[in-house]
Amino acid sequence: MGEQQSVGTIAEIWRFPVKSMAGERLQTAEITSDGVVGDRAYALVDEATGDVVSAKNVRHFPGVLACAAAFEEPPAAGRPAPAVEVRLPGGEVVSSKGGAADAALSRFFNRQVRLARAAPGEGAAAVGDRVIIDRRQRRYVEGLKMLGLATLAPAATFVDIFQMSVVTTSTLRRLGEVAPASSFDRRRFRMNVVLETAADGFAENGWTGRRLMLGDGVRLKVVVPDARCVMTTLAQGDLPEDQGVLRALEAHNQAEFLGKLYPCAGVYAVVEAAGVLGVGDPARLA
Repeated sequence: MGEQQSVGTIAEIWRFPVKSMAGERLQTAEITSDGVVGDRAYALVDEATGDVVSAKNVRHFPGVLACAAAFEEPPAAGRPAPAVEVRLPGGEVVSSKGGAADAALSRFFNRQVRLARAAPGEGAAAVGDRVIIDRRQRRYVEGLKMLGLATLAPAATFVDIFQMSVVTTSTLRRLGEVAPASSFDRRRFRMNVVLETAADGFAENGWTGRRLMLGDGVRLKVVVPDARCVMTTLAQGDLPEDQGVLRALEAHNQAEFLGKLYPCAGVYAVVEAAGVLGVGDPARLA
C-alpha cells in the first residue's frame, strides 16, 4: 500500500437499523463488503406508493427522525437481520415481531406503512432513487449512475448509495467556526464513522481516490464527497431545526462533481477489506 499517513483515531461508530430513524452508537462493529453489519437493514415502506420512507420526504413523514431503532439482539454477517425495537417520540416501544411496529407506526404517521427487512437483491438498490427527492441530490445520484458508481450500493440493505460514510471532527469544527450560530452535531449527518482528527479545515475533502485504513485490517476506498441535502437541517432528538446547517455548507464547503457544485460534509467509501472496528482504533491514509 506504500507509505501511510496517520490521520487520527476512530471517535464514534454508528449503525442505523432502520433507514431515517435514529441509530445505535457502537463500541465495536463488524465490517463486511456491504458495510457495517446491520446498517439500514430495515426501512419503512409506504403501502400506498410502494416507496421507501425517507426523512427527505418531510411532507408525508414528519417525525421519522424522532423515532429510534435498535436491534433486539446483535446482528451477524451472513444471517438475516434480527428483529428491531422502535421507540416512538412519546416513549412507546414496539417490536418488529408480529406486526406491532407496523400498526404503531401507521397510527403515528396517519398513513399505512410496513417495516420491511432488506433481502438479497432488494433494498435501496431495487427502488432506485425514488427516496431521493431533493433536486440536487437527484442530480448527484444521476451523475453517479453515469459513472457506474451507483451500482456499488449494497443490494441487501436500504443504504442509498455507498457502503460506508466517514466524517472528521476537523470538518465539524470548521463548520462551527464559520457558522457559530448553528449546531453541527455529528448526529445530523448520520455517518457510520466519525474520525477524531487534528487537521484544520475540511480534512477529508482531499481523500477522494485514496485508501483509508481503519484498525488492524479494514480498508476503505474513498470514492466521492458526501453531498448533503435538507435532511441535515431537520429537527431530530434534542437537535432543533436549523436551516443554517445547509447554508453553511453551501457557503463554505462546496465540492465539484461532474462539473457541478454540491454542499458536502464527509465522504462516501466502498469496502475493500473487511474486519472489525473499535472506538480508539487508528486511522491511516494511503
